[in-house]
Amino acid sequence: MENRLTVSSSPHIRSSETTQSIMRDVTIALAPAAAFGVYNFGLRALLILVISVVTAMLTEALCQKIRKQPITVNDFSAVVTGLLLGMNLPVSVPIWIPIVGSFFAIAIVKQAFGGLGHNFINPALAARALLVASWPVQMTTWTAVKPDAQTSATVLGILKEGLDPSFMPSLKDMLLGSIGGCIGETSAILLLLGGIYLIYRGVITIKIPGIYIGTVAILTLLITGFDVQLTMIHILSGGLILGAFFMATDYASSPITPKGQIIYAVGMGLLTTIIRFYGGYPEGVSYSILLMNVAAPLIDKYSKPRVFGGAK
Repeated sequence: MENRLTVSSSPHIRSSETTQSIMRDVTIALAPAAAFGVYNFGLRALLILVISVVTAMLTEALCQKIRKQPITVNDFSAVVTGLLLGMNLPVSVPIWIPIVGSFFAIAIVKQAFGGLGHNFINPALAARALLVASWPVQMTTWTAVKPDAQTSATVLGILKEGLDPSFMPSLKDMLLGSIGGCIGETSAILLLLGGIYLIYRGVITIKIPGIYIGTVAILTLLITGFDVQLTMIHILSGGLILGAFFMATDYASSPITPKGQIIYAVGMGLLTTIIRFYGGYPEGVSYSILLMNVAAPLIDKYSKPRVFGGAK
């Protein structure tokens, strides 16, 4: 079994946890929010999730076969990538969208750079960014939760477009998930419970997600003139909670140093808020995480613990 081993500037961390156990915990943590997405949007959501996961697993096996490496689809890492991508898709996307996305995430972002642990950006988010850039209409067409409606703007879309506030769902609906959006991002409470589970299991710490969400909250309060309700809307809607707990904390693409993690999290919060309020797109989570993923090696380089003394 593969042990988790981080080799970087001191301190060095070794854990008896295996890749399989870590990824299994992440899958368990995501399952309630994914299941609620199926309940919310219907069986087509399940189809999108299954296609995304299966494509990721098949692509992983194919790439490893071509590279004459051991097939490791049973380590759940491809499952997590496929599940995260599927949860970041609108239920209305064509069936080929999760196929293209999962293939790109595994073959290009993960395997082309050496496989598990060598990707410098989050594979699921990289795939989502590609899909949004290539097929923006399909990736921004939202299906309403109500069965008699065809399309529905997201909460952040309503805010961005300055639409009638009567279209705005309540904070209770946002917390529970009875709102439009991507399949797995709507239920804030289930995502929070999943994040708490990962913290309890020791898979992640609260530092990165807590500072990320806290930075967005503080900046939103300042920008809105301390409007608490609007700040809560920005925290509970969109992909902030899903991104903060499940994607910003990716081992391979986030800083390892304590100071670096703080800089990384604050940077994501700053970028997310800037994009949401001043950018052309209502949501900024995906691009913020990807940009800070790219900056992570540089952040680690300049936030290394100072070395005192040396070997004689």
